[in-house]
Amino acid sequence: MDTELIKQLLEAGAHFGHNRSRCNPKMKRFVFGERSKIYIIDLEKTVEFMTKAREFLKEVASRGEKILFVGTKKQAQDIIVNVARNSGMFFVKERWLGGTLTNFKTIRNSIKRLKDIETMQEDGTFEAIKKKERAILVKEMNKLRKNLQGIVDMKKMPGAVFVVDAKKEEIAVKEAHKLGIPIVAIVDTNADPDLIDYPIPANDDAMRSIKLIIDFLSESITDGKKQFDQTEIDRKAQEAEEEVEEVKELSEKSEKLVEGLKVDTKKEKDEKRIKPARKKDINSTQKFRKAR
Repeated sequence: MDTELIKQLLEAGAHFGHNRSRCNPKMKRFVFGERSKIYIIDLEKTVEFMTKAREFLKEVASRGEKILFVGTKKQAQDIIVNVARNSGMFFVKERWLGGTLTNFKTIRNSIKRLKDIETMQEDGTFEAIKKKERAILVKEMNKLRKNLQGIVDMKKMPGAVFVVDAKKEEIAVKEAHKLGIPIVAIVDTNADPDLIDYPIPANDDAMRSIKLIIDFLSESITDGKKQFDQTEIDRKAQEAEEEVEEVKELSEKSEKLVEGLKVDTKKEKDEKRIKPARKKDINSTQKFRKAR
C-alpha cells in the first residue's frame, strides 16, 4: 500500500464523508469508521480504487479514445478544465445538458449552430445586419459557448466518462450507464457506487482532495496518450515502408515485363530474317503449262 499517497489524501481531507443521516447504505463498505456523526472513508480502499481507475484510464487513452470530464461544482471546474485541455480530452464544467450523450445528434446540431454564428461574426455578416439582430445572435452564441465549449470537437461517444461528485452529476451518470460507457467517479458517502464502474471513495467537496485525485489519474492519461501517439507514428512508418516495398516490387515486375517483351520482339525479328524463301509448288507450275 502506498503510505505516502495515503498521507497526502489525509492532509487533503479526502477521508471526510457526509453526515450519517445523509449516507447511502451502499457506501458502508468504503467506510472506516465514524466521528461526531461524520463517516470517515477508508483511505486504503481509496488508494486501491484510485490505482484501478488509473490503469483503466491509461488503457482507454492508449487506444486513442477520448475521456469526457464532468465537474460542474465550483470546486472542480478549473481543475477538470486544465486537465482536459492538457491531455486533449473533453469536459463539461457549467451545466450538464440533458441528452448530451443519449441525444447526441441534437447536441451536434447545437454545436453546428454555434459554429455558424461564429463564422458570421468572423466573415463580417454581423456588420451587415441590424443592431438588435446582432445582439440576439451574440447572446445566443455566448450561451452556447458557455454550455458547449468543452465538447465542440466531440464527434463521437467518449471511451470513458470521469465524474466529480456522482450524486450531483446523477443525470450524466445515468446517461453514460444507459449507453454502456464506462464511468470513473469520485464517490462520496451520499452517492450510489453501484452505478459506477470504477468508484473512487473520497471527499468530493474539498478542492484539495479533488485536485490530488485528478492529478494522480491525469499522469496515466498523459502516458496512455503518448503511447497511442507513438503507436500511430510506428504504424504510419510501417505503412510507408510497406508502400515503398510495394512500389519497388511493382517497379521490378515492370522492368522484367519490359525486358521480356524486348526479348520476344528480338526473337521474332531474328526468326523473320533467317526464315527460308518459299519454294514454288512444282505440280502447280506444270498444270499451268499444260493448260496453256
